[in-house]
Amino acid sequence: MRIIPISQQASGNFNNGQIIENKPIGFPQEGGFVRPYGSLFYWARAEGLIDSTIGLHPHQGFEIMSFVLEGNIRHFDTKMNGWKPLKAGDVQIIRAGKGISHAEHIEKDGVIFQIWLDPNLSLTLPKEASYDDYEGKAFKQTKSGSSVITHYAGENGLMELDTPGVDIRRIKISTEPYAIDGDKKLIRSLYIIGGSGVINEKTVDQDDFIIVDNGEDILMTAHPDGMDVFAFTVLADAGYPTYAQRMR
Repeated sequence: MRIIPISQQASGNFNNGQIIENKPIGFPQEGGFVRPYGSLFYWARAEGLIDSTIGLHPHQGFEIMSFVLEGNIRHFDTKMNGWKPLKAGDVQIIRAGKGISHAEHIEKDGVIFQIWLDPNLSLTLPKEASYDDYEGKAFKQTKSGSSVITHYAGENGLMELDTPGVDIRRIKISTEPYAIDGDKKLIRSLYIIGGSGVINEKTVDQDDFIIVDNGEDILMTAHPDGMDVFAFTVLADAGYPTYAQRMR
């Protein structure tokens, strides 16, 4: 298990600091301690300090997801050819296919995760681009002891992905520990959205990023204020040559 605190993550900004980012997995030129692994290519937490727009820019091949954690954003893409509002809890996925351009407007105090998956480009590049918006209330929630789990993709999940073997969930841990069984075929990535606690006997705090692999079990216990954990699981071996592997 590796813990990457915010001080060791990549950073960035848009529009002269109107939008600031910390990036558990950034681009090589941005610094940071972590490079892509499995099918997980990029992960940024972006926050709007004032209302600000990330201008129109193109994508191909990748699956690009925006999870709205706080506040409101608006999204534009050249396929929809219009602006779509998203609020806290909502999610959007762009399957970029043979090409699409999009723009994002993050309102003041809006916070999002933008996460890119690295699918089998030989299958996705010939496809027409597509996207889906999901309202937060549409995602299934389950309970495990005192923890509440929101399921985005994979087991009990609603999101349709081209990338195989992906499980995405948000776990709000309260008074009882929450356990995840280890599996050597999987890499689990955890981001502490809020609160603090202990994972496998190591203290973790808000904005820590944790990578767990090689079949290690996970036991998470929250401090009294609770702990909000975003858990993203991918196959350790994607089963195809990823873009990240080809570029090394």
